[in-house]
Amino acid sequence: MARAGLTAERLTRAGAELADEVGFEQVTVSAVARRFDVKVASLYSHVKSSQDLKTRIALLALEELADRAVDALAGRAGKDALRALADVYRDYAREHPGRYTAAQFRLTPQAAAAGAGVRHASLTRAILRGYDLAEPDQTHAVRLLGSVFHGYVTLEMGGGFSHSAPDTQETWTRIIDALDALLRNWPDAGPTG
Repeated sequence: MARAGLTAERLTRAGAELADEVGFEQVTVSAVARRFDVKVASLYSHVKSSQDLKTRIALLALEELADRAVDALAGRAGKDALRALADVYRDYAREHPGRYTAAQFRLTPQAAAAGAGVRHASLTRAILRGYDLAEPDQTHAVRLLGSVFHGYVTLEMGGGFSHSAPDTQETWTRIIDALDALLRNWPDAGPTG
């Protein structure tokens, strides 16, 4: 018999809330069981392990991020779309720090293929079509954008920019401007090796 209306989805959402409160690293099946005031064993019919729970939270976070990105990008192109996508990641990290960390969780190839990570890449590639980048440059640009967005957000969340001027929003705006300029003037491939 299901105890306290427990389902895998409900446990995943509770784990995501817990991640936002105490950090993704602190999320375990035991911690979620305490949240529901039930024995750990009663959760194992819904989730296999803490690893399984974390995978589910990561997939939830990726799905939430992709849904926000789709909404933010509707009707936008070029620099406007680039800024909208960047802001989705930054805003989500600020609102849901534990879930944002979960979105970086290493997934198995099967879980990754079934998750929203593929949607994220497609959304980024849709923006890049406006910059007329061909392969492999498009893949390089996807990686660059992900690295810049994640790097800035992670440093900002960790307080890395809190003790200096200018304001972090001003820097964020300048970074998007610089990325737009770079994408419009993407360098030709130089010699390899």
